[in-house]
Amino acid sequence: MCGICGEIVFTGQSPSVTAVLRMADRLQPRGPDAGGVYAQKNIAFGHRRLKIIDLSDHAQQPMHDPDLGLTLVFNGCIYNYEALRSELQSLGYRFFSTGDSEVILKAFHAWGPECVQRFNGMFAFAIHDRDTGRVVWARDRFGIKPFYYAELEGKLRFASSLPAILAAGEVNTEIDPVALHHYMQWHAVVPPPYTLLKGVRKLEPATYRVIEADGQYRDTRYWSQVMGPQQGDEDKTQRDWEDELLAVMRRSVERRAVADVPVGVLLSGGLDSSLIVGLLAEQGQTGLNTFSVGFEAAGGEKGDEFKYSDIIADHYGTEHHQIMVPSSRLLETLPDTFSAMSEPMVSYDNVGFYLLSHEVSKHLKVVQSGQGADEVFGGYHWYPPMLESEDAVADYSKAFFDRSEAEFAQAISSQYVGDNYSRKFVERYFASASAPRPVDKALHIDTNVMLVDDPVKRVDNMTMAWGLEARVPFLDHEVVELAGRIPAELKVKDSGKYVLKEMARRIIPSAVIDRPKGYFPVPALKYIEGPYLEFVRGYLDSDTCRERGLFRHEYLEMLMDAPRDHITPLRGSKLWQMALLEMWMQTHGI
Repeated sequence: MCGICGEIVFTGQSPSVTAVLRMADRLQPRGPDAGGVYAQKNIAFGHRRLKIIDLSDHAQQPMHDPDLGLTLVFNGCIYNYEALRSELQSLGYRFFSTGDSEVILKAFHAWGPECVQRFNGMFAFAIHDRDTGRVVWARDRFGIKPFYYAELEGKLRFASSLPAILAAGEVNTEIDPVALHHYMQWHAVVPPPYTLLKGVRKLEPATYRVIEADGQYRDTRYWSQVMGPQQGDEDKTQRDWEDELLAVMRRSVERRAVADVPVGVLLSGGLDSSLIVGLLAEQGQTGLNTFSVGFEAAGGEKGDEFKYSDIIADHYGTEHHQIMVPSSRLLETLPDTFSAMSEPMVSYDNVGFYLLSHEVSKHLKVVQSGQGADEVFGGYHWYPPMLESEDAVADYSKAFFDRSEAEFAQAISSQYVGDNYSRKFVERYFASASAPRPVDKALHIDTNVMLVDDPVKRVDNMTMAWGLEARVPFLDHEVVELAGRIPAELKVKDSGKYVLKEMARRIIPSAVIDRPKGYFPVPALKYIEGPYLEFVRGYLDSDTCRERGLFRHEYLEMLMDAPRDHITPLRGSKLWQMALLEMWMQTHGI
């Protein structure tokens, strides 16, 4: 896991090594172990390295193979790299390192951009071909690894984070109205290629882009999820599905234990992370380090789930670490959390993951985490009603969207009020998704869009702020492909994730399966009172916010007068959502 960046020039001039160094410096927390820059012809690539596989200097990046004429910068992990390496050796390729980075280089030379089809892992990379001047970008199937870019006059820049792009300068930082609408309506989900800034875009997941030496490019989507039964599935029983699911989850967790350093688990106490611990124990792992975080109660709402994480830690004898965050530390940490965000992310648990990652990074460089199970296996409350939905778009929007269009117009300056971009995005997506029923369409959009630009992005940003690699076994594409075939009724039954829960009973104690559904609680940021309200008011009443003119101040005053009265359908604070956007912009000098 690392940070990548670079500049590609199409005018015949040399790329700016200075700009690349600025981006690489901003990415230093993602890769604290080593760094480098490589410039040749029309490109300059930068890299920050976190040593996970092949700890030697042979795996340093940017990685250049003079015989093949290829240069690579890569962020992520290819879990099946050893099998691919053996296959490539049988084709005559010779290796100078033992890690996964060089496997990408050789695989690209052997099979071209379609090599990504063979990769099981999380990745974002750029490869330069010396002889043609061509550059290829690629991103994994679920966007687990980020890829931002900026189109400038006669050149492109790219990086693993949006703040790194800003560090190089020359970026148009005007607010993008389409992205703003998504942020305010779709619970801060801003789908690619958009970001809040007009001058920064992001590469779509499951996509590779071939950029020619003259700047022309073409995108190819190399994978897409298919929902619904396939041939041979019709006669399968619930037990058959459980058997297949257990087998594929075993493989997924085992793959994500591949490393030349120890691997731990972020243990929330819920089904998903508990199952990961159980599967690792089943595979014989002992002395496993597990980590949980909790916060002080607020508004009568409990701020930790240690009761359940302790059950798993005790059951499997893990080396368990509990981190309890006092309110004073939570408040003082918020600015650092905003700094770690590539984009404004409204979920309260950002600060939880940030503080948890800091503690974990003192012990380990790699953890497995349970993100994705709710989207893939139907764990949210809006899925069961969609089994019988007669208007999929309306029912999904009612459950997920934060405001009506009328309220959006009350909240935002008129210059940003236009089309109903979020509703139209969902309409187009549902019309084109390979998903036969309304519930399948909802599962599809949440797995392939919402998940990418909310939970997955959150985990990447907060863990990598401390040089910690987070691996997500529920987003192995083989797991997701199988889940898509399982009948929706077996997923959403009994409050969701039914088939996953029934399979998990073979592995983990039922006490953590049959518990009430939990989430990562940070009550103080939902019930904004006392010092938290003053903290928020300091940003929203500032001259910077007023001069920006993005928000209607009468609306802000209404929210600040009674924060508890303005909660979204997904139980989020409307005040926190708007304040977070302003705090993020001020933090990054926008």
